[in-house]
Amino acid sequence: MMSKFSRRFFLSAVASAAASTALANPPTTSLRPHPRPAKLAVASVEKLIAKADLNGKIEFAVVDMESRKVLESQRVTSGLPPASVCKAVTALYALDVLGAAHRFVTKVYATGPIEQGVLKGDLILSGGGDPTLDTDALKMLAKSLKEIGLIRIEGRFLVYGAHLPFSEAIDKNQPAHVGYSPAISGICLNYNRVYFDWKKVGQGYDISMEARGETARPPVRVARMTLSDRKAPIFDYSARDGQDIWSVSRHALNEKGGRWLPVRQPEIYAGETLAWLAKQQGITLPLPQKTASKPTGAVLALHESAPLLSIIKGMLKYSTNVTAEMVGLAATLARGHYVASLRASGRKMSDWAAQNLGMKTAKFVDHSGLGDASRLHAEELAQALAAAQSQAAIGSILKTIALKDAQGKPDKNNPIKVVAKTGTLNFVSGLGGYIETESGQMLAFAIFAADQEARAKLTRAQRERPRGAKSWNRRAKGLQQAFIERWAQLSLVSY
Repeated sequence: MMSKFSRRFFLSAVASAAASTALANPPTTSLRPHPRPAKLAVASVEKLIAKADLNGKIEFAVVDMESRKVLESQRVTSGLPPASVCKAVTALYALDVLGAAHRFVTKVYATGPIEQGVLKGDLILSGGGDPTLDTDALKMLAKSLKEIGLIRIEGRFLVYGAHLPFSEAIDKNQPAHVGYSPAISGICLNYNRVYFDWKKVGQGYDISMEARGETARPPVRVARMTLSDRKAPIFDYSARDGQDIWSVSRHALNEKGGRWLPVRQPEIYAGETLAWLAKQQGITLPLPQKTASKPTGAVLALHESAPLLSIIKGMLKYSTNVTAEMVGLAATLARGHYVASLRASGRKMSDWAAQNLGMKTAKFVDHSGLGDASRLHAEELAQALAAAQSQAAIGSILKTIALKDAQGKPDKNNPIKVVAKTGTLNFVSGLGGYIETESGQMLAFAIFAADQEARAKLTRAQRERPRGAKSWNRRAKGLQQAFIERWAQLSLVSY
Protein backbone atom coordinates (compact mmCIF):
# COMPACT_ATOMS: atom_id res chain seq x y z
CA MET A 1 0.00 0.00 0.00
CA MET A 2 1.48 3.35 -1.02
CA SER A 3 1.57 5.79 1.87
CA LYS A 4 0.49 9.39 1.34
CA PHE A 5 2.42 12.60 1.63
CA SER A 6 1.79 14.70 4.69
CA ARG A 7 -1.18 17.09 4.60
CA ARG A 8 1.27 19.96 5.24
CA PHE A 9 3.21 19.12 2.08
CA PHE A 10 0.10 18.75 -0.06
CA LEU A 11 -1.42 22.06 1.03
CA SER A 12 1.82 24.07 0.84
CA ALA A 13 2.77 22.70 -2.57
CA VAL A 14 -0.63 23.41 -4.09
CA ALA A 15 -0.97 26.84 -2.50
CA SER A 16 2.54 27.93 -3.49
CA ALA A 17 2.56 26.76 -7.10
CA ALA A 18 3.14 29.91 -9.14
CA ALA A 19 1.97 28.50 -12.44
CA SER A 20 -0.42 25.64 -13.01
CA THR A 21 -1.04 23.68 -16.18
CA ALA A 22 -3.90 21.63 -17.50
CA LEU A 23 -2.06 18.62 -16.17
CA ALA A 24 -1.87 20.01 -12.64
CA ASN A 25 -5.61 20.28 -11.95
CA PRO A 26 -8.82 18.56 -13.09
CA PRO A 27 -10.90 20.37 -15.74
CA THR A 28 -13.59 22.70 -14.41
CA THR A 29 -16.08 21.56 -17.05
CA SER A 30 -16.81 18.19 -18.57
CA LEU A 31 -14.83 17.34 -21.66
CA ARG A 32 -16.73 16.53 -24.81
CA PRO A 33 -15.64 13.10 -26.04
CA HIS A 34 -13.94 12.99 -29.41
CA PRO A 35 -15.48 10.57 -31.91
CA ARG A 36 -13.32 7.48 -32.24
CA PRO A 37 -12.00 6.78 -35.70
CA ALA A 38 -13.18 3.56 -37.20
CA LYS A 39 -9.61 2.62 -38.10
CA LEU A 40 -6.40 4.19 -36.89
CA ALA A 41 -3.04 2.70 -37.73
CA VAL A 42 -0.92 2.68 -34.59
CA ALA A 43 2.71 1.59 -34.89
CA SER A 44 3.68 -1.33 -32.66
CA VAL A 45 6.24 -1.00 -29.88
CA GLU A 46 8.55 -3.38 -31.72
CA LYS A 47 8.40 -1.30 -34.90
CA LEU A 48 9.11 1.94 -33.05
CA ILE A 49 12.11 0.44 -31.24
CA ALA A 50 13.48 -1.07 -34.44
CA LYS A 51 13.15 2.29 -36.22
CA ALA A 52 15.04 4.07 -33.43
CA ASP A 53 17.98 1.69 -33.96
CA LEU A 54 19.27 2.04 -30.40
CA ASN A 55 21.87 -0.29 -28.97
CA GLY A 56 21.27 -1.06 -25.32
CA LYS A 57 18.13 -1.58 -23.25
CA ILE A 58 14.77 0.17 -23.11
CA GLU A 59 12.17 0.43 -20.35
CA PHE A 60 8.85 2.24 -20.45
CA ALA A 61 5.49 2.39 -18.73
CA VAL A 62 2.33 4.43 -19.13
CA VAL A 63 -0.37 4.64 -16.45
CA ASP A 64 -3.92 5.96 -16.61
CA MET A 65 -4.15 8.73 -14.01
CA GLU A 66 -7.76 8.01 -13.05
CA SER A 67 -7.72 4.23 -12.72
CA ARG A 68 -3.97 3.86 -11.95
CA LYS A 69 -4.00 0.99 -14.44
CA VAL A 70 -0.74 0.24 -16.26
CA LEU A 71 -1.72 0.52 -19.91
CA GLU A 72 1.56 -0.58 -21.44
CA SER A 73 5.04 -1.37 -20.14
CA GLN A 74 8.36 -3.02 -20.85
CA ARG A 75 10.75 -3.91 -18.03
CA VAL A 76 14.48 -4.56 -17.75
CA THR A 77 15.33 -6.87 -14.86
CA SER A 78 17.91 -4.65 -13.16
CA GLY A 79 16.34 -1.28 -13.96
CA LEU A 80 18.15 1.51 -15.84
CA PRO A 81 19.95 4.76 -14.97
CA PRO A 82 17.38 7.58 -14.75
CA ALA A 83 19.88 10.40 -15.39
CA SER A 84 18.26 13.74 -14.47
CA VAL A 85 14.77 12.23 -14.33
CA CYS A 86 16.00 11.42 -10.81
CA LYS A 87 15.43 15.10 -9.99
CA ALA A 88 11.65 14.60 -10.13
CA VAL A 89 11.96 12.20 -7.19
CA THR A 90 14.38 14.59 -5.44
CA ALA A 91 11.80 17.35 -5.84
CA LEU A 92 9.13 15.25 -4.15
CA TYR A 93 11.57 14.22 -1.42
CA ALA A 94 12.66 17.76 -0.56
CA LEU A 95 9.17 19.25 -0.75
CA ASP A 96 7.73 16.53 1.46
CA VAL A 97 10.42 16.73 4.12
CA LEU A 98 11.24 20.46 4.14
CA GLY A 99 7.97 21.98 2.91
CA ALA A 100 7.34 24.24 -0.07
CA ALA A 101 7.81 27.43 1.98
CA HIS A 102 11.23 26.45 3.40
CA ARG A 103 14.02 29.01 2.96
CA PHE A 104 17.77 28.51 3.29
CA VAL A 105 19.57 31.14 5.37
CA THR A 106 23.18 32.34 5.02
CA LYS A 107 24.40 34.21 8.10
CA VAL A 108 27.33 36.34 9.24
CA TYR A 109 28.24 35.88 12.92
CA ALA A 110 30.47 37.85 15.28
CA THR A 111 32.08 36.25 18.33
CA GLY A 112 32.68 39.56 20.09
CA PRO A 113 31.43 43.15 20.31
CA ILE A 114 32.01 45.91 17.77
CA GLU A 115 33.72 48.90 19.36
CA GLN A 116 34.33 52.05 17.29
CA GLY A 117 34.00 50.01 14.10
CA VAL A 118 36.37 47.24 15.23
CA LEU A 119 35.08 43.71 15.84
CA LYS A 120 36.77 42.34 18.98
CA GLY A 121 36.57 38.74 17.84
CA ASP A 122 36.06 36.53 14.81
CA LEU A 123 33.74 37.16 11.86
CA ILE A 124 32.12 33.99 10.50
CA LEU A 125 30.34 33.53 7.16
CA SER A 126 28.05 30.55 7.74
CA GLY A 127 26.46 28.61 4.90
CA GLY A 128 22.95 27.29 5.47
CA GLY A 129 22.77 25.03 2.44
CA ASP A 130 21.44 27.64 -0.01
CA PRO A 131 22.11 26.33 -3.55
CA THR A 132 21.15 29.67 -5.12
CA LEU A 133 23.46 32.00 -3.18
CA ASP A 134 25.21 34.35 -5.60
CA THR A 135 27.67 37.23 -5.66
CA ASP A 136 24.89 39.81 -5.56
CA ALA A 137 23.54 38.28 -2.33
CA LEU A 138 27.01 38.50 -0.76
CA LYS A 139 27.14 42.13 -1.88
CA MET A 140 24.00 42.81 0.14
CA LEU A 141 25.59 41.11 3.17
CA ALA A 142 28.62 43.38 2.79
CA LYS A 143 26.33 46.43 2.68
CA SER A 144 24.58 45.22 5.84
CA LEU A 145 27.95 45.00 7.64
CA LYS A 146 28.72 48.56 6.59
CA GLU A 147 25.34 49.76 7.90
CA ILE A 148 26.11 48.47 11.40
CA GLY A 149 29.41 50.35 11.37
CA LEU A 150 31.95 47.56 10.87
CA ILE A 151 35.35 48.76 9.61
CA ARG A 152 37.75 45.94 10.46
CA ILE A 153 38.16 42.90 12.71
CA GLU A 154 40.81 41.97 15.24
CA GLY A 155 40.13 38.23 15.03
CA ARG A 156 39.90 35.75 12.18
CA PHE A 157 37.62 35.68 9.16
CA LEU A 158 36.17 32.17 9.12
CA VAL A 159 33.87 30.41 6.67
CA TYR A 160 31.66 27.52 7.81
CA GLY A 161 30.41 25.04 5.23
CA ALA A 162 29.97 21.91 7.34
CA HIS A 163 26.18 22.29 7.55
CA LEU A 164 26.22 19.76 4.69
CA PRO A 165 28.87 17.09 4.01
CA PHE A 166 31.68 18.02 1.65
CA SER A 167 32.22 16.29 -1.69
CA GLU A 168 35.03 17.36 -4.02
CA ALA A 169 32.77 16.68 -7.01
CA ILE A 170 29.27 15.35 -7.57
CA ASP A 171 30.64 12.59 -9.79
CA LYS A 172 34.41 12.08 -9.83
CA ASN A 173 34.10 10.10 -13.08
CA GLN A 174 33.24 13.30 -14.97
CA PRO A 175 35.98 15.42 -16.63
CA ALA A 176 37.54 17.76 -14.07
CA HIS A 177 36.58 20.96 -15.95
CA VAL A 178 32.81 20.45 -16.43
CA GLY A 179 30.77 23.02 -14.54
CA TYR A 180 27.92 20.59 -13.83
CA SER A 181 30.01 18.52 -11.39
CA PRO A 182 31.41 20.99 -8.84
CA ALA A 183 32.13 20.49 -5.16
CA ILE A 184 29.28 20.19 -2.67
CA SER A 185 29.35 21.95 0.70
CA GLY A 186 27.03 23.76 3.08
CA ILE A 187 28.03 27.00 1.36
CA CYS A 188 27.63 27.31 -2.38
CA LEU A 189 28.38 30.46 -4.35
CA ASN A 190 27.31 30.86 -7.99
CA TYR A 191 26.47 27.14 -8.11
CA ASN A 192 30.08 26.54 -7.00
CA ARG A 193 31.44 27.78 -10.31
CA VAL A 194 34.05 30.40 -11.15
CA TYR A 195 34.02 32.39 -14.39
CA PHE A 196 37.08 32.11 -16.61
CA ASP A 197 37.24 35.15 -18.90
CA TRP A 198 39.69 35.75 -21.75
CA LYS A 199 40.35 38.42 -24.36
CA LYS A 200 43.11 38.52 -26.96
CA VAL A 201 45.43 41.53 -26.61
CA GLY A 202 48.24 41.78 -29.17
CA GLN A 203 50.00 38.41 -29.31
CA GLY A 204 48.74 37.36 -25.91
CA TYR A 205 45.60 37.16 -23.78
CA ASP A 206 44.19 38.96 -20.77
CA ILE A 207 42.70 36.27 -18.55
CA SER A 208 40.86 36.43 -15.25
CA MET A 209 38.98 34.19 -12.80
CA GLU A 210 35.92 35.90 -11.34
CA ALA A 211 33.01 35.33 -8.98
CA ARG A 212 30.86 37.05 -11.57
CA GLY A 213 27.48 38.44 -10.58
CA GLU A 214 24.98 40.82 -12.13
CA THR A 215 26.38 43.90 -10.39
CA ALA A 216 29.94 42.94 -9.45
CA ARG A 217 32.87 40.92 -10.81
CA PRO A 218 35.14 40.13 -7.85
CA PRO A 219 38.51 38.62 -8.81
CA VAL A 220 39.32 35.21 -7.34
CA ARG A 221 42.67 33.98 -6.04
CA VAL A 222 41.69 30.49 -4.84
CA ALA A 223 41.13 29.43 -8.47
CA ARG A 224 44.07 30.30 -10.76
CA MET A 225 44.48 29.97 -14.52
CA THR A 226 47.61 29.87 -16.68
CA LEU A 227 48.03 29.53 -20.45
CA SER A 228 49.74 26.48 -21.93
CA ASP A 229 51.27 25.84 -25.37
CA ARG A 230 50.04 22.25 -25.44
CA LYS A 231 47.37 21.27 -27.99
CA ALA A 232 45.55 18.82 -25.71
CA PRO A 233 43.92 18.48 -23.31
CA ILE A 234 42.20 21.85 -23.48
CA PHE A 235 41.99 22.14 -19.68
CA ASP A 236 44.19 20.65 -16.99
CA TYR A 237 43.46 20.76 -13.25
CA SER A 238 45.27 20.06 -10.01
CA ALA A 239 44.66 20.90 -6.36
CA ARG A 240 47.70 22.41 -4.68
CA ASP A 241 48.14 24.21 -1.34
CA GLY A 242 44.39 24.69 -0.94
CA GLN A 243 43.96 26.22 -4.41
CA ASP A 244 42.37 25.14 -7.69
CA ILE A 245 45.20 25.30 -10.24
CA TRP A 246 44.01 25.38 -13.85
CA SER A 247 45.77 25.64 -17.19
CA VAL A 248 44.24 26.02 -20.64
CA SER A 249 45.56 25.45 -24.13
CA ARG A 250 46.04 28.86 -25.76
CA HIS A 251 45.38 27.16 -29.14
CA ALA A 252 41.78 26.47 -28.04
CA LEU A 253 40.98 30.12 -27.26
CA ASN A 254 39.30 32.43 -29.76
CA GLU A 255 39.42 36.24 -29.72
CA LYS A 256 37.39 36.53 -26.53
CA GLY A 257 35.02 34.48 -24.46
CA GLY A 258 34.25 32.97 -21.10
CA ARG A 259 33.36 29.70 -19.42
CA TRP A 260 32.15 28.62 -15.99
CA LEU A 261 34.51 26.15 -14.32
CA PRO A 262 33.80 24.09 -11.18
CA VAL A 263 35.01 25.21 -7.77
CA ARG A 264 36.62 22.64 -5.43
CA GLN A 265 37.26 25.04 -2.49
CA PRO A 266 33.76 26.47 -1.88
CA GLU A 267 34.40 27.97 1.57
CA ILE A 268 37.50 29.93 0.53
CA TYR A 269 35.83 30.95 -2.75
CA ALA A 270 32.85 32.43 -0.90
CA GLY A 271 35.09 34.02 1.73
CA GLU A 272 37.35 35.72 -0.81
CA THR A 273 34.33 37.07 -2.62
CA LEU A 274 32.75 38.52 0.52
CA ALA A 275 36.10 40.03 1.56
CA TRP A 276 36.46 41.80 -1.81
CA LEU A 277 32.88 43.06 -1.68
CA ALA A 278 33.38 44.22 1.91
CA LYS A 279 36.49 46.15 0.84
CA GLN A 280 34.33 48.06 -1.65
CA GLN A 281 32.25 49.12 1.38
CA GLY A 282 35.31 50.28 3.32
CA ILE A 283 35.61 47.15 5.46
CA THR A 284 38.97 45.39 5.79
CA LEU A 285 38.87 41.61 6.31
CA PRO A 286 41.81 39.21 6.58
CA LEU A 287 42.18 36.18 4.30
CA PRO A 288 39.37 33.68 4.89
CA GLN A 289 39.95 30.41 6.68
CA LYS A 290 37.79 27.29 6.57
CA THR A 291 36.30 26.13 9.88
CA ALA A 292 34.48 22.94 10.86
CA SER A 293 33.18 24.39 14.13
CA LYS A 294 29.54 25.37 14.20
CA PRO A 295 29.28 29.16 14.55
CA THR A 296 28.27 30.84 17.78
CA GLY A 297 27.82 34.48 18.67
CA ALA A 298 25.62 37.31 17.43
CA VAL A 299 24.16 37.35 13.92
CA LEU A 300 25.22 40.58 12.22
CA ALA A 301 23.59 39.98 8.82
CA LEU A 302 21.68 37.30 6.98
CA HIS A 303 20.35 36.41 3.54
CA GLU A 304 17.27 34.26 2.94
CA SER A 305 16.76 32.25 -0.24
CA ALA A 306 13.56 32.16 -2.25
CA PRO A 307 11.00 29.58 -1.05
CA LEU A 308 11.93 25.97 -1.76
CA LEU A 309 9.12 25.53 -4.29
CA SER A 310 10.62 28.29 -6.45
CA ILE A 311 14.09 26.76 -6.12
CA ILE A 312 12.75 23.34 -7.08
CA LYS A 313 10.94 24.76 -10.10
CA GLY A 314 14.21 26.30 -11.31
CA MET A 315 16.05 23.05 -10.66
CA LEU A 316 13.59 21.10 -12.79
CA LYS A 317 13.65 23.69 -15.58
CA TYR A 318 17.43 24.06 -15.83
CA SER A 319 18.40 20.65 -14.40
CA THR A 320 20.98 22.11 -12.03
CA ASN A 321 22.86 19.25 -10.41
CA VAL A 322 24.25 21.18 -7.45
CA THR A 323 20.73 22.32 -6.50
CA ALA A 324 19.44 18.76 -6.56
CA GLU A 325 22.30 17.51 -4.40
CA MET A 326 21.99 20.27 -1.83
CA VAL A 327 18.20 20.12 -1.40
CA GLY A 328 18.42 16.33 -1.25
CA LEU A 329 21.11 16.49 1.43
CA ALA A 330 19.07 19.10 3.32
CA ALA A 331 16.04 16.80 3.30
CA THR A 332 18.11 13.88 4.59
CA LEU A 333 19.51 16.10 7.34
CA ALA A 334 16.01 17.29 8.27
CA ARG A 335 14.95 13.65 8.68
CA GLY A 336 17.61 13.30 11.37
CA HIS A 337 20.34 11.64 9.31
CA TYR A 338 23.69 13.43 9.14
CA VAL A 339 25.35 11.44 6.36
CA ALA A 340 28.96 11.61 5.21
CA SER A 341 28.44 11.41 1.44
CA LEU A 342 26.06 11.88 -1.46
CA ARG A 343 25.83 8.10 -1.85
CA ALA A 344 24.70 7.70 1.75
CA SER A 345 22.09 10.42 1.31
CA GLY A 346 20.96 8.75 -1.91
CA ARG A 347 20.30 5.58 0.08
CA LYS A 348 18.13 7.56 2.49
CA MET A 349 16.14 8.95 -0.43
CA SER A 350 15.77 5.40 -1.77
CA ASP A 351 14.29 4.35 1.57
CA TRP A 352 11.92 7.33 1.54
CA ALA A 353 10.83 6.58 -2.05
CA ALA A 354 10.09 2.98 -1.14
CA GLN A 355 8.00 4.01 1.84
CA ASN A 356 6.20 7.03 0.38
CA LEU A 357 6.07 6.40 -3.37
CA GLY A 358 5.95 2.60 -3.53
CA MET A 359 9.27 2.54 -5.41
CA LYS A 360 10.49 -0.66 -3.76
CA THR A 361 13.45 -1.30 -6.07
CA ALA A 362 14.71 2.29 -6.52
CA LYS A 363 18.44 2.73 -5.97
CA PHE A 364 19.84 6.27 -5.83
CA VAL A 365 23.56 7.03 -5.50
CA ASP A 366 22.94 10.79 -5.48
CA HIS A 367 20.09 13.28 -5.90
CA SER A 368 20.87 14.69 -9.35
CA GLY A 369 21.13 11.54 -11.48
CA LEU A 370 24.67 12.40 -12.56
CA GLY A 371 25.97 9.18 -11.05
CA ASP A 372 25.17 6.41 -13.53
CA ALA A 373 24.97 3.69 -10.85
CA SER A 374 21.44 4.79 -9.85
CA ARG A 375 18.68 2.45 -11.02
CA LEU A 376 14.94 2.94 -11.52
CA HIS A 377 12.14 0.92 -13.05
CA ALA A 378 9.91 2.89 -15.41
CA GLU A 379 6.71 1.32 -14.09
CA GLU A 380 7.52 2.24 -10.49
CA LEU A 381 8.23 5.84 -11.47
CA ALA A 382 5.10 6.15 -13.61
CA GLN A 383 2.95 4.80 -10.78
CA ALA A 384 4.66 7.11 -8.31
CA LEU A 385 4.06 10.13 -10.55
CA ALA A 386 0.41 9.16 -10.95
CA ALA A 387 0.00 9.05 -7.17
CA ALA A 388 2.13 12.12 -6.47
CA GLN A 389 0.27 14.36 -8.90
CA SER A 390 -2.93 14.23 -6.91
CA GLN A 391 -1.04 14.82 -3.66
CA ALA A 392 1.69 17.30 -4.58
CA ALA A 393 0.71 19.13 -7.77
CA ILE A 394 4.10 18.12 -9.19
CA GLY A 395 2.83 18.69 -12.73
CA SER A 396 2.60 22.42 -12.06
CA ILE A 397 6.38 22.75 -11.67
CA LEU A 398 7.56 20.38 -14.39
CA LYS A 399 8.78 21.75 -17.68
CA THR A 400 6.55 21.81 -20.75
CA ILE A 401 7.98 19.48 -23.41
CA ALA A 402 7.27 20.59 -26.98
CA LEU A 403 6.73 17.74 -29.40
CA LYS A 404 8.45 18.09 -32.77
CA ASP A 405 6.92 18.25 -36.25
CA ALA A 406 8.14 16.33 -39.31
CA GLN A 407 10.92 18.90 -39.83
CA GLY A 408 12.15 18.53 -36.25
CA LYS A 409 10.83 21.91 -35.12
CA PRO A 410 8.63 22.49 -32.04
CA ASP A 411 4.99 21.89 -32.94
CA LYS A 412 3.09 24.50 -30.92
CA ASN A 413 -0.25 23.34 -32.34
CA ASN A 414 0.16 19.69 -31.38
CA PRO A 415 -2.97 18.63 -29.44
CA ILE A 416 -0.89 16.34 -27.20
CA LYS A 417 0.35 18.21 -24.11
CA VAL A 418 3.36 16.99 -22.13
CA VAL A 419 5.06 18.20 -18.95
CA ALA A 420 8.01 16.11 -17.82
CA LYS A 421 11.57 15.91 -16.54
CA THR A 422 14.22 15.02 -19.09
CA GLY A 423 17.40 13.11 -18.33
CA THR A 424 20.52 12.87 -20.46
CA LEU A 425 23.93 11.29 -19.98
CA ASN A 426 26.15 9.94 -22.72
CA PHE A 427 24.29 6.89 -24.10
CA VAL A 428 21.58 7.34 -21.44
CA SER A 429 18.25 9.09 -22.01
CA GLY A 430 15.14 9.35 -19.88
CA LEU A 431 11.82 11.16 -19.73
CA GLY A 432 9.16 11.00 -17.03
CA GLY A 433 6.03 13.05 -16.45
CA TYR A 434 2.47 13.56 -17.63
CA ILE A 435 0.53 13.51 -20.91
CA GLU A 436 -2.83 15.08 -21.71
CA THR A 437 -4.09 13.42 -24.88
CA GLU A 438 -6.33 14.95 -27.51
CA SER A 439 -9.25 13.02 -26.02
CA GLY A 440 -8.60 14.54 -22.59
CA GLN A 441 -7.17 11.41 -20.99
CA MET A 442 -4.48 12.03 -18.37
CA LEU A 443 -1.50 9.68 -18.39
CA ALA A 444 1.64 9.36 -16.25
CA PHE A 445 4.65 7.82 -17.96
CA ALA A 446 8.36 7.06 -17.78
CA ILE A 447 10.78 6.06 -20.54
CA PHE A 448 14.41 4.98 -19.99
CA ALA A 449 17.02 3.93 -22.53
CA ALA A 450 20.67 3.11 -21.89
CA ASP A 451 23.58 1.60 -23.76
CA GLN A 452 25.58 0.71 -20.68
CA GLU A 453 28.23 -1.18 -22.61
CA ALA A 454 29.08 1.85 -24.74
CA ARG A 455 29.13 4.06 -21.67
CA ALA A 456 31.38 1.68 -19.73
CA LYS A 457 34.03 1.91 -22.47
CA LEU A 458 34.40 5.68 -22.14
CA THR A 459 37.46 7.11 -20.45
CA ARG A 460 37.02 10.05 -18.09
CA ALA A 461 38.33 12.43 -20.73
CA GLN A 462 35.82 11.13 -23.31
CA ARG A 463 32.76 11.76 -21.17
CA GLU A 464 32.17 15.34 -22.27
CA ARG A 465 31.60 14.71 -26.01
CA PRO A 466 32.15 11.03 -26.91
CA ARG A 467 31.82 9.90 -30.50
CA GLY A 468 28.37 8.57 -31.33
CA ALA A 469 26.67 9.78 -28.15
CA LYS A 470 24.95 12.81 -29.72
CA SER A 471 23.28 10.79 -32.48
CA TRP A 472 22.35 8.00 -30.03
CA ASN A 473 20.69 10.46 -27.67
CA ARG A 474 18.89 12.16 -30.57
CA ARG A 475 17.41 8.82 -31.65
CA ALA A 476 16.44 8.09 -28.04
CA LYS A 477 14.52 11.37 -27.84
CA GLY A 478 12.82 10.51 -31.12
CA LEU A 479 11.72 7.20 -29.62
CA GLN A 480 10.31 9.01 -26.59
CA GLN A 481 8.11 11.16 -28.83
CA ALA A 482 7.07 8.11 -30.85
CA PHE A 483 5.93 6.36 -27.65
CA ILE A 484 4.00 9.43 -26.51
CA GLU A 485 2.24 9.70 -29.88
CA ARG A 486 1.45 5.98 -29.79
CA TRP A 487 -0.15 6.24 -26.36
CA ALA A 488 -2.12 9.31 -27.40
CA GLN A 489 -3.40 7.48 -30.50
CA LEU A 490 -4.32 4.41 -28.48
CA SER A 491 -6.31 6.60 -26.11
CA LEU A 492 -8.62 7.34 -29.04
CA VAL A 493 -9.27 3.75 -29.96
CA SER A 494 -8.64 1.25 -27.20
CA TYR A 495 -7.79 2.53 -23.72
